Amino acid sequence: MMENLTIRSSRLVNLNLLRVRVSSNRENFSAYSYFSSFCANQSLPADYEVICIDLDRDDVPESVYAEKVDRTFRSKRFKAGYYLVHYFGEPAHLVTVGQTFYVFGRALEKTVWPYFVKHILTIFAADQGFLHLKAAAFELPGAGATLLIGRNGAGKTVFLAQACLSGAQFISNTHALVRDGVVHGVPSSIRIRRDRCFGELIDRHRLTPHMESGDYVTDASTLFDSPPTDSAPVRNVVIVDYNPASLQGLNRISSRAAETFMDQFSFAVTTYGLKDDLLAHHGSDFDSYVDSLARMRKHLTDLVEDARCYRVNADMLDSDSRYAVLKQLTE
Repeated sequence: MMENLTIRSSRLVNLNLLRVRVSSNRENFSAYSYFSSFCANQSLPADYEVICIDLDRDDVPESVYAEKVDRTFRSKRFKAGYYLVHYFGEPAHLVTVGQTFYVFGRALEKTVWPYFVKHILTIFAADQGFLHLKAAAFELPGAGATLLIGRNGAGKTVFLAQACLSGAQFISNTHALVRDGVVHGVPSSIRIRRDRCFGELIDRHRLTPHMESGDYVTDASTLFDSPPTDSAPVRNVVIVDYNPASLQGLNRISSRAAETFMDQFSFAVTTYGLKDDLLAHHGSDFDSYVDSLARMRKHLTDLVEDARCYRVNADMLDSDSRYAVLKQLTE
């Protein structure tokens, strides 16, 4: 019965190290706007597939999917309209068949980047020996990559943008996959707002605001003169914590401090609450799950021990502060 679903649009998305096909029974599926890179050859095989069936577009009988719905923690949460962390929406029904994820419901664009991309990157990392981090990243000329970690609102996007406008090469603004000391970026659209950092860029590139959110959607190639790069060896891990009322500066911290913070604010399994999803991915096998989680945590330990770790509180919109911080990261 799943083969009889009507698919009216489909895109093969390039996520650097993997390809994900996103398909929908809607002709114009708004979830495609989350992505900035699509495969030139759309006929290539996908590593994973997400098929979104909007029940407002087609009246698909519940009998088509009811007996196939996953019996997992995440599936139960989907049925309650709770997708991941603070992402909510209409109740939805999740069906997993190997590397293909079906979801039946309404306004399903709210599930694609908020849940499926995070989940897919995490299980890919577990299976292929990578570490999946919530992190921005850029490469300074001749000085390797800098990972930016921080709580929401800490100033990561401003730091990233100002570094790239000053000659650094963009790697990623949201997700990073790390293995053997090398960070691999995950292409995505960049959502920005009109403020001190982005107002001039919005006007220069004549960006159009999203009709619903009011944010402006763009990509690194549009915003920055230096071309993005896919990957680079990690030299610096920087915890961004901008507070104009506190002492400014870029200060070295211990690898232990960096790892403790990253475990809560960057390590994907913890940060996105994916522990149950990873367990389900391993077939609820205790030993496989523990081994997988231990390997990823070991990657995190190795990463911070091999990098220079900092905490920064700096106004990156101030040219003198920005110059001093970037200079220190290259030394």
